[in-house]
Amino acid sequence: MASLSYSSVSRVSIKFMIEGIGEAEGELVRHQAPRTVDAIVKALPLEGRAALWEEEVYFQIPVKVGEEKARSTVETGTIAYWPMGNALCIFYGKSQPYSPVNVVGRIIKNLELFSRVKSGMKIVVTRA
Repeated sequence: MASLSYSSVSRVSIKFMIEGIGEAEGELVRHQAPRTVDAIVKALPLEGRAALWEEEVYFQIPVKVGEEKARSTVETGTIAYWPMGNALCIFYGKSQPYSPVNVVGRIIKNLELFSRVKSGMKIVVTRA
């Protein structure tokens, strides 16, 4: 079992404020893609306009990182960075990435809110 101090360094709590819908909580996990997670954490807070792909919400962020342990399949609840689109992706359903993504974390509370997101809605991501 990891010590508390190690855990707080390896995991970064974040929250997603979704315009007109509510708030979801997530965590970024450094070991999954350390360079990508560090770049995202440095860029916080992030803000974007939602785009939809199958059962995924994504939005462009001012982070440019190449593939890092990139995967073509993800689990429901995954937070990922999409190198091809410079975007943060939340997989709330059964869909899979359009092209490989760097898995950076997971949603831990209120994942179901993302199923109500409409294209163009504002999403703000901050440290929790």
